[in-house]
Amino acid sequence: MMWAILVGAGVLEAVWAAALSASQGFRRWRPVVLFFVALTASMAGLAYAMTELPTGTAYAVWVGVGATLTVVWGVVTGKERLSVARIVLLVVLVGCVVGLKVVS
Repeated sequence: MMWAILVGAGVLEAVWAAALSASQGFRRWRPVVLFFVALTASMAGLAYAMTELPTGTAYAVWVGVGATLTVVWGVVTGKERLSVARIVLLVVLVGCVVGLKVVS
């Protein structure tokens, strides 16, 4: 259960990162509201998951999920380019997150 909450919090990390970018320096109110809502929910999920999971593991998974999805969102929206090196590194990152789950 805590792993699902942690992954959900990681997804929300990607949401708040994308909303922060879309806010254009906090000048657009809808992305700003989404940023604060997603940020609050993401941090709450991370904090709750850390009541049962080790801090380092929880934080690494949260950042890994959020970073991976943020890059994927950037590629989907055309704001970032995908290269073979990026694909390999993202696969390694996801593999590390899965590895942390396996050994925990």
